[in-house]
Amino acid sequence: MENRKLIILIGIIASILLTGCATVPYPDQRDPWESWNRKVQSFNDTVDDYAMKPVAKGYNWIMPGFASTAVTNVFSNIDDIGVTINAFLQGKFSQSGMDASRFIVNTTAGIGGLIDVATMIDLPKNKEDFGQTLGVWGIPAGPYMVLPLFGPSSPRGVVGLVGDAAMNPITYIGNPYISTGIFAVNAIDMRANNLATEKIADEAAVFGRYEFFRDAYIAQRKYLVLDGNLPEDEDEEFILDDDFDFGLDFDEDDSLTPEDP
Repeated sequence: MENRKLIILIGIIASILLTGCATVPYPDQRDPWESWNRKVQSFNDTVDDYAMKPVAKGYNWIMPGFASTAVTNVFSNIDDIGVTINAFLQGKFSQSGMDASRFIVNTTAGIGGLIDVATMIDLPKNKEDFGQTLGVWGIPAGPYMVLPLFGPSSPRGVVGLVGDAAMNPITYIGNPYISTGIFAVNAIDMRANNLATEKIADEAAVFGRYEFFRDAYIAQRKYLVLDGNLPEDEDEEFILDDDFDFGLDFDEDDSLTPEDP
């Protein structure tokens, strides 16, 4: 099912790139810092090739499948705290209540989030972060930018990262070595989860790796901020897989075109 969704995503992004080649002037107005961004992406790719990817492969080799799933579930459960707060800040009060219920159920019946009981009882996982909240509030994203290690973002996305960190209880662990270690495990776990889809994404970037990940990320973020409620002429262009990550760790990041709300 996930591979099918990813194949659909790839087809849509390919059509975006084909259209963009004919309609977007050079340099791309969404990406005035392209020269810098390309250098940072190259740096990130090097770090990924020589550090993150080998560690992620070792992690998958060491960790039994059920243990890896449990780790992913725990971090997803912690993330639901921020999801609940951001849904409330966006005025999605009903969803916020369901997100809070999801956290309570998984923390109690799911033994601290090790088991995703909430999904079993039809309390689905939602994706809300502070970058999306700022977009809902009408704050423009600003130009596309690539952050060292964190990857695709925007000026608003940087503020979003700070807000998400403030909503994450791991941030407030007194010992910085422990909190840093926990965040590192989270990054490795997410990278390991993306190994299976990496080859498909790389093969899809036939028009240029940089352009593919930039356009795909911008489209995904726009779709998330607008909750899929796009103008009719954009409906098919921006139907993306919300769970696909475009780099080392982008779940809490944000990036939109300057024209987006």
